[in-house]
Formats: sequence, C-alpha cells, structure tokens
Amino acid sequence: MADVPKLSITLLGAGQEVGRSCCVLQYRGRTIVCDAGVHPAYSGIASLPFIDELDWSTVDVLLITHFHLDHAAALTYIMEKTNFRDGKGKVYMTHPTKALHKFMMQDFVRMSSSQTDTLFTPIEMSMSLASIIPVSAHQVITPCPGVTFTPYHAGHVLGACMYLIDIAGLKILYTGDYSREEDRHLVKAEIPPIHPDVLIVESTYGVQSHEPREDKETRFTNLVHSIIRRGGHVLLPTFALGRAQELLLILDEYWTKHPDLHNVPIYYASSLARKCMAVYQTYIHTMNANVRGRFAKRDNPFVFKHITNVPATRGWERKIAEGPPCVVLASPGFMQTGPSRELLELWAPDSRNGLIVTGYSIEGTMARDILTEPEEITTMKGNTIPRKLSVDYMSFSAHVDYSQNSEFMELVKPQHIVLVHGEATGMGRLKAAMQDRYKSRDEEIKIHTPRNLETLELTFRSERVAKAIGTLASKPPQPNDVISGLLVSKDYSYTLLDPRDLRDFAGLTTCVVTQRQKVALGVGWDLVRWHLEGMFGAVEEGVDKDGVVTMRVMGAVDVKLTSEHELTLEWDSSASNDMIADSTLALITGIDKSPASVKLTTGSHTHSHAPKHAHPHADVTDPVTRIQRLAWFLEEHFDSVELHMPDEAEQEEASEKEREPSLLVQIYEGEAVINLRTMTVTSTSKSLRKRVEAVLDMAASTVSSLSEAFTAGAPLHLDDSAQPGGDGERSASSPLPPIAEHAEENGRAQGSNAGDASMNEAGEKPHEPGPQHDAAETIQPNGAESAGPDKQAGNADEGGDDEDEDDDDAVLEVHG
Repeated sequence: MADVPKLSITLLGAGQEVGRSCCVLQYRGRTIVCDAGVHPAYSGIASLPFIDELDWSTVDVLLITHFHLDHAAALTYIMEKTNFRDGKGKVYMTHPTKALHKFMMQDFVRMSSSQTDTLFTPIEMSMSLASIIPVSAHQVITPCPGVTFTPYHAGHVLGACMYLIDIAGLKILYTGDYSREEDRHLVKAEIPPIHPDVLIVESTYGVQSHEPREDKETRFTNLVHSIIRRGGHVLLPTFALGRAQELLLILDEYWTKHPDLHNVPIYYASSLARKCMAVYQTYIHTMNANVRGRFAKRDNPFVFKHITNVPATRGWERKIAEGPPCVVLASPGFMQTGPSRELLELWAPDSRNGLIVTGYSIEGTMARDILTEPEEITTMKGNTIPRKLSVDYMSFSAHVDYSQNSEFMELVKPQHIVLVHGEATGMGRLKAAMQDRYKSRDEEIKIHTPRNLETLELTFRSERVAKAIGTLASKPPQPNDVISGLLVSKDYSYTLLDPRDLRDFAGLTTCVVTQRQKVALGVGWDLVRWHLEGMFGAVEEGVDKDGVVTMRVMGAVDVKLTSEHELTLEWDSSASNDMIADSTLALITGIDKSPASVKLTTGSHTHSHAPKHAHPHADVTDPVTRIQRLAWFLEEHFDSVELHMPDEAEQEEASEKEREPSLLVQIYEGEAVINLRTMTVTSTSKSLRKRVEAVLDMAASTVSSLSEAFTAGAPLHLDDSAQPGGDGERSASSPLPPIAEHAEENGRAQGSNAGDASMNEAGEKPHEPGPQHDAAETIQPNGAESAGPDKQAGNADEGGDDEDEDDDDAVLEVHG
C-alpha cells in the first residue's frame, strides 16, 4: 500500500536568523510545534515569533528543547494569551528543563516588569508552568493518536534534548541547540538509533571550527591571569545558566592550582544562578561520568571553593568596579541590560580591564557590536563613553561547529536536512559545503534553508505495513503464502487479524448486513439464466431453505424467483459483493431491452421458452475445448505449439511427469513444456520459461469467465431441487446432489450435467483428456456449438420446422 502525503514545515522564528526559535510541523492533520522563544535583540511584542500566522487551537503538541530564553520564553505568552487553551494541545519538556525554566521565567518577568511592553504577568507565568508535562530522556510518549516522540540527550545545557518525532510513520529529528563535545559536566549529544526522514538541525556556527577544548581552556585561563597581573578587572558576560557553570568549574580548578590567585575574588553576579545551583545538584545523574564519579566520592563539583556570590546590596557594581582586581561572571550574556551592561560601562574607560566574550553573540546586541572594538560605546542612558578595555572572543558556546555538525548529519542519514537557527550567510555556506560532501559520494540528500514564514513542503512515498496478530500469527507464513483477514486501521497503524480475534484484540464485534432488492420480472427464468451465464459464466441453481428457486452468481448474489413476475436479489454486503450485485441488477433490468433477447425470443415456439443456443460468452465446459483455446492463444505468440497426450502403452513406461498431458512450445531459442494438470512450465532456458509463463497467465485469464476467476462466497449448498415447472420433491432433511445433477432430474440433458460438474475444476486447471472421455462424448453431438452461434443458426434454417424442433432439443440437452 503506497501513500503520498505532504509534510509542511513553517518557521515562525529562527529562519535564517538566531533567536525566537519556533518550528511548526504539519502532517496528516497533526500539528507539532517545536520551541517557543523570544529574540534577545528585541523587546516586548517585537521579540516574539510570528505567532499570528498559526491557529494555536489546532496544535496537538508543543515541545521545548531547553530552558534558554530564545527557545522557551514565549511559551507563557502562547499558552495564556492565544487560543492555545481552546484546543487539546499539550506542552512537554524534560524534568531539569522544567525546574530551570521556572527560575528563568521568574527572572524574565522581574527584568521586564519595569518596561511598558511586558509580555505577561507572574500569575500567567505560574498558570502556564502548571500545565507543562515533564518527561525523561529515552521515554516514548504518545501525546495523541498517531503521534509519538522520544527525547534524547543534546548536550548544550542541563536538561537539553533533541526530539525524535514520529507522525503516522514519518520520522522527524528536531535537534534544537546541541553539542557533540563532552565538557566538564555535560554529556555530548546522542545519535538516535533510528534514521529519520527529516533532520531539522541548528546551523549557528555555519562552517566555523572550534579549537580543541584543552587548548581553549588553557588560553582562557592564561588570558584571565594576564589581566589580573596588570591590575585590571575581568568581565565575563554569561547567561545565568549553561555556560556559566562550565566557566565556574574551569576557574575554580585553576584557582586551586595557583595559590597566588587565592586573594583575587571570583564573583558570580546572579541571584538566579544561586537558586539554580540546587537544580544542578539534584540532576547530577544526567551529567557525565566525571561529575557523577566525583559526586559518588562526596566531592560535589558544584560546591565551589573560590567562587563568591556578589552582595545583594544596591550599588554593588560600583563598589566592585572601584575595588581591587577581580573576576566577575555577570548576566546577561548579550549585555543589553542588567549587571553585565553596568559593569561594562564602569570598566570600559580603563585600559587595564578586560572583557572576554565567551559565547555566541546575536546580531544587534552589545556583545556583537563590541567585538568590532569601537573607540566609543553608547550607554543605556544614550551617552557615549570611550572604550579602552581589551576585548577578546573565546567561544565556550555549547553549539556544534562545522566538523561536528557535518559528522552528525552523515551519521543520522536523513532524506532531507532543514537548516535553522543560523544567520543567512553562515547557513548558505554550510549548505554549499554539505552539498559538495554529498555530491562527492554520489548521495542525494536535499538540504533546505527556509526563511521565516516560508512554508517548506516535503513529499514522501512510504510503504504502509500491516502486522498480523492473533490466530494469523500463530503459524509463520511460508514464501508465496496468501494471508487474508480483517485489516484494522487505528492511529495510522495497520493490523491484520482473523475475524474471530476482532473482539479480543480490537474490542470490536462483527455483524453481517444482508441486502435485498426486488425487481419486476417481464421475461422468462431461462432467459435470465442465459444472460447471467453470458456475463458471469457458470451460475449455481437450486432452491433456498424456504424452497424458493434460486440462482447464485459468483458465489455471492442470490437471484430468487419469489413470484411469477418478481425477482429478489439477496446478498451479504461487502465491497466486492455490492459491486457484483450492482452489475447483476443492471443486467437483469436491461434483459427485456437487449437486442439479444429480442433475437432469441422472436419466432415460432412449439414447446419451450428456453433460449435455443448457449450464450456465446458462457463458460466452456469441455476440457478439450479449453485446452484447444489455450493452444490457439499460445500459437499467436510462439512458432509451434503441440499437444502431447500419452497413450496407455506410453503411460506404463513413462515417468509420472511424462504421463501427464502437456503442451510443447518450440521456438528458435529452444523449447518449453507446459504441464496441463499443474499449469507449470519447464525449460532449460530461463528467459524462455519466464516468457511462456507470462503468456500462459494471460491465456488462462482470457479463456476463463468471471465466476472462474473470482468467487466472493462459499459454493451454494441447497437442501432440495427445484426448477420452474419441475416435478422434483423438496426434502429439507436430506442434502441435494450438485446443482447440475438436479437439473438432469428436471429435464436437463446429461451433457449439461457433465459440463457443469467439471466447471470449477476446469476453471482451476485443464485435466487429462483420458479420464474425461465421457464428458467429451456427451458434448460431442453438439459439434456446432464449438463452431459458433452463427453456424448453429445456419443449420437450423436449413432443416425447416421439424428440424428446428430437433435442434431445439439438442441445444437444451447441452446447455441446461
């Protein structure tokens, strides 16, 4: 079963930019949103993603990868100030992320409360927190039918995860921010065990490469030490959580190894970080082996020996700025406002001081602007001051560089890669570099770089798989076995089971809907049979349990003569049976208008109203005739076709296979033998064998009728015999012989009986002519039938009235 749905990916943020990450996935009627952040370079409504472009009541799942503001700060606004709560959407994040998100949002509300364009209130923030569902790494979650997701460790910061999302079988990996380098306290990002169809991955650093961690740490500590030696202050603008903890671990270890620095204080200027350190100590088990090992030895790495929290008094920034040399880690990392910005303005005019930018800087922020080392900077009050302090950039940002990102993409092996969370230039370079890598290996991986609000539509042609369970699964199928059962679809998954197992496995019950259709009858019963045989082949004839004369079409539809001028069609409703019933009804209602009916019923009739001739499209009951038609069909495709029929003397000497009737097909390439009993082909030439098999399949389907090729129900087993005008007695207690034998009792000829009795067998495979001599001889007197209806009609005309009556009898004898 093939399917061609479309996946729509729309970025409401982080499309060819860094900030306000918000990715909307829509597939098969499901809507998943990944991340909901703000843009650090803007404030108020302008910092939000383009939330007006989505009907939030249609969102099924909202996933947050980590607690950073550019990935999670817009969550409260979306939950409380849009129509998100009008729908059934659920919000998920990991346990550490939820714990830290609470403190981050409290600080965010406090910092923005002094502004006129505050996004939400503390009460709204508390209400949104109560609705967040925490999950653990590697936990498989099913938030709604047809959707599952699994979080995997992403490195970057405590609690950060990437989500492997499965929507109706389509797998999407959304990385968020991730790091493939293990640092002092975090594990590196995992490689999911399943290859996704789509990878949505960050491209923050484009094609840039990070220096080795050991070299970077050495250069960092040496730079800090040199600024201290020259009598300056060191400003490290960082976010309260994330890289700040990594820098504290590095500095605390370096201070321990250098006693001459013990009198130089290291200040951590963040009350938020002080609260969050308890969370770090709570989730030690999610960190790397180094931290877990130290903690097991009662050496808590987050109990720092040389780190001091700044005093909680007003004006502490100026006191520290005017004091002796020190190191200060202050938030926020982008230095737009807050302690880091105030310290920068106080220390900028002094050349002894130093600023070290340790993380990624977004366009439009002070952290990005000062990297150009301007001679003057603008204060928050709008004044300009000289900038004489040294400025250095040293990336401790826990984002992947080019080598790590490209390696991850190659290990994941997606069909499509969507680059997000990167500036347009760097993203374009990364795309070009990756395309060159894939092209050199002849791999066709499509890479996309959508802009904000640009909907990317990806088409997937996937095979749907049905799992057999219950009774059907009790015996492993063998090659070429046909398994049939009920196909149950639920949540985009498919299950094949035996109808008897439906209640146990699906909680459902089965019922049969029997349909009945009454039709006015204006023609004879024999004429109805004649038309049905012409359309469907052989029909079974007898009486039902109520003694009503009945014909069964293709084992599915019963045509009952309920009164002299009325037929009733009855069948068990199903897709195939309804189709057969429709065609049967259309055929019957058109009998009186059919030119064939007019031709058959026009003329003198002395004793019978049955059609004189068999329908030209009725089943061929003579096995010899069927074999002859197969041979004709094969002769049109091959040079020579011969019938091999061993006599009794040959049968005694020949092997079992040679004793069976066969057709010998000869061409210039060689010869092939068709066993007429098993309908199998043998040949020394493989190509010839396949060619003959293909033609034989076409020939068999061509000479077969609908009833032979398809049977919707079980054969008709009637309790008694009946024919319109017949004299047979009905007995409900004893089963009747086959319908063809019953027809004989009511005046049908033995030739028809033999033909009908062998019909099903002949439909499956041609039988050896030897044992079928009786049937062949019975049909032989009607030799005109094999020559076609025209010849029959001609003979009748030549014979006059008396001969016409004899010819009527002959036709009736053969075609009951």
